Amino acid sequence: MPTTILTNARVITMDPGQPVASGLIIEDGNIARVLPLDQDPQLPSQGKKIDLGGKTILPGLIDSHLHLRKYAESLEKVDCETSTKQECLDRVRKRCDSTPPGKWVLGHGWNHNLWPSGYGTAQDLDQISTEHPIYLTGKSLHVSWANTAALHQAGITDNTPDPAGGLLGRHGDGTLTGILFEDAVKLVEKIIPPPTLEEIAKSITTAQHKLWQMGITGVHDFDKLPCLEALRILEERDQLRLRVVKTLPAAYLADAIHQGIRTGAGSDWLWYGGIKEFMDGALGPQTAAMLSPYQDSDQVGLLLKNEREIFDLGRTAVSGGLALAIHAIGDQAVRILLDAFTQLRKFEEQLGIDPLPHRIEHVQLIHPQDIPRLADLDIIASMQPIHATSDMAMANAYWGDRTRYAYAPKLQLDQGAQVIFGSDAPVESPHPWSGIQAAVTRRSRAGEPGPKGWHPESRLTLEETLTAFTRAAGAAVGRGKQQGVLAAGYWADCVVLADDPFQVEPDQLWKIRPLGTMINGEWVWQDF
Repeated sequence: MPTTILTNARVITMDPGQPVASGLIIEDGNIARVLPLDQDPQLPSQGKKIDLGGKTILPGLIDSHLHLRKYAESLEKVDCETSTKQECLDRVRKRCDSTPPGKWVLGHGWNHNLWPSGYGTAQDLDQISTEHPIYLTGKSLHVSWANTAALHQAGITDNTPDPAGGLLGRHGDGTLTGILFEDAVKLVEKIIPPPTLEEIAKSITTAQHKLWQMGITGVHDFDKLPCLEALRILEERDQLRLRVVKTLPAAYLADAIHQGIRTGAGSDWLWYGGIKEFMDGALGPQTAAMLSPYQDSDQVGLLLKNEREIFDLGRTAVSGGLALAIHAIGDQAVRILLDAFTQLRKFEEQLGIDPLPHRIEHVQLIHPQDIPRLADLDIIASMQPIHATSDMAMANAYWGDRTRYAYAPKLQLDQGAQVIFGSDAPVESPHPWSGIQAAVTRRSRAGEPGPKGWHPESRLTLEETLTAFTRAAGAAVGRGKQQGVLAAGYWADCVVLADDPFQVEPDQLWKIRPLGTMINGEWVWQDF
């Protein structure tokens, strides 16, 4: 690989020892040398020299929580993220009109909290088509909406009992509404014809290109095993050009240990994170597990695992060298999970092993008494700042005054906890600059809820936010000397920007446009 010399740039390195530089010398996929400011450096006589004309370079951004296969497939589904239910139904009708009878029509992204009429029903979809099974996943991925044809194909009737960990929506007379909550979605999803591994791999290559255009060079993936198998295919073909950390579902734990899979093991392109499990549901369908009921309700959500179950899972995992990455959104789920992690840290000490990089995914609401516990236990807070501005109206309605402790990475940073950022795509767009703007301003793109933002005490600095998308994200997965910083010896993963984010008005950060993305010293996408 020939030497590449990037000069005449403003390099924001995310390296505290040399925060800003003027260029990079790249050899064999790594950064060989960082060119200092205000000096006339000695450049190699050989190599490709690129004058960037004062453009800004950042380390490639890392999305620390997304569902790569689901995001890839969402690009092909009906976009159901609409402001009204009727608009969603119109889009579904259009797709049905172009789909042969009997074929599934799939969509994603609806949010009943935004619709004045609330949830849809199976009957709404039946009016569009009784010849197509229709299945639409909600924005949170914790609820779905099906027509009668889809329910019948899944063998779901009015007499079907609620499955463990799930609920079937019902009208007052006990008949099905067509809404499925939490694990009830599996009743339908298991009978939808799955794509082949080749089809999954193809969709991931499409998604990979879109992520490059956003300046994303690495992801932490939370999809299931077919995604891992497709990623392995792409890596074998030398077609994987994202750094992927693959989290594994809890059901795969025994097989993973038998195969010798360990947290941090793998290649420079594909390596293993932790074991994923769920403590609770989500805010939108009010299935996140709460210490006290939702506003104007007697409901406290669904607690899917108890402390003992998580500790038993963790004991097996850490004995095999695997960390945990556990979804917890409600304050009850977070508390019980922290109780389990307390026992797990003691178990690790008894084994005489170094603490593994356990994570809590989301940490959307935490009780004030539990705020210091992540730092005390050295637990990583994996959070998604875009959720704050997307969910704030819903959170105000459902959690009231408790929102002062909601979607608040600053609470964790102030305690000294490790905080990393992602998008949860396809729940949200993976566009990182939307998340960055949300973290810094706590305001939507439209400027809501006002000049100071939602709970302005939770705003982050731009440097804190970028750290969570770069240096901290690399360190959290065992690549702290390779990823997330532009310094000698690190991977040459970087993004060229049209604007210096430190010179952009905070409310305009979401508009920042990448001009080129480099991974392993090669341009994977360029627009300059």
